Amino acid sequence: MNTKEVAELRRRWRPEKNAVKRIYGCLFNASGGILADLEEPLSMLPLEETEQYFALLKKTLSGRLGKNLIDLVFSTQQVADSEEHRLLMALRSSGLQDAQARHAFYEKAAQTLDLQGNYLLLLAHDTYDVPVKGKDDLELDSDMVFSYLLCAVCPVKEGKPGLGYFAGDNEFHCCVSQTVAPPEYGFLFPAFDDRAANLYNALFYCRRPDSQPQAFLDSVFHTEIPMPAQEQKENFQQSLAEALGEEYSLEVAQEVYSQITGRMEEHKASHDPEPLTITAREMARVLEECDIPQDRVSSFVSLCDQRFGEGAALLTDNLVNTKKVEIKTPQVSVTVEPDYAPMVHTRVIDGQKYLLIPAGEGVEFNGLPVKIPFRKEDGTFEEE
Repeated sequence: MNTKEVAELRRRWRPEKNAVKRIYGCLFNASGGILADLEEPLSMLPLEETEQYFALLKKTLSGRLGKNLIDLVFSTQQVADSEEHRLLMALRSSGLQDAQARHAFYEKAAQTLDLQGNYLLLLAHDTYDVPVKGKDDLELDSDMVFSYLLCAVCPVKEGKPGLGYFAGDNEFHCCVSQTVAPPEYGFLFPAFDDRAANLYNALFYCRRPDSQPQAFLDSVFHTEIPMPAQEQKENFQQSLAEALGEEYSLEVAQEVYSQITGRMEEHKASHDPEPLTITAREMARVLEECDIPQDRVSSFVSLCDQRFGEGAALLTDNLVNTKKVEIKTPQVSVTVEPDYAPMVHTRVIDGQKYLLIPAGEGVEFNGLPVKIPFRKEDGTFEEE
């Protein structure tokens, strides 16, 4: 799925937009025991509660593709005949009304999710009459219907004990409030690829990409999980450091960063909804332009092939931080805005290695402005 397709589905999660009739769910305790089995007809709920349910489910369609939103691919054999795909299809084809399928899914969740405290698993089924895009992106009626599930796994947070008003008794009593927090995990099935159902794919949501629920993913989807974003970044950086060795200077690091972020800026300006990727061989050309010896460039490509798979296309969003550049020594850490990163240089002065940063005006120390003495030609100093 691309960003436009995700956004198109997100826009549906308002009471007046979708075709959801019921919200299903299960409240679990920390050990996986079922505390409540929910089936909420939306026609019986106040609008405020419906909006709260939809906001939780909609959250599972947020974040960055390849980072928070992970594309899961089923094999042909799984789609043809596998327990995990049959269960998802049973949930979808029944519009979640198959109680046996729902409880089989709840059991998988109870056995494999490891969350601290209670948590609420929500399920909803929607049918979307997908309009055809005509000239100038005008929407035309069509007979294409996208039937899909959305799932959200939400922690239930306990508040502090306090007095609460009980209208039925017309009294105040000590109670502990419980609030459903935004989802930690969730998924869309099937994927909405090319604005149509793709039964070979699902889109998994993870609020913290570095803490994927591996047991749950294996039980529900039983398919290969893409490398987490942080692990991709670390492997890419390690491949550069190991292959280039002493050739990996600050100037080379700056050029690699500049090339990647430059492509990202061009991609953003083009409004292309597909995520931007780069291959190790494309990066090799950047290294060659930095006069890195060919044997070290080849070593970099080989290490990337080993760690990511031969010819793998890496998401640029997962390789660099576009918000800041951090330069560290054992004693000092310097954070620079990306546009000004090329201002940082290295020098060896009297045998000592230095980082040089032009200071200019407006230098502060602990929030207070300070002056930098200026050496005159006669060797004396004056403040600028």
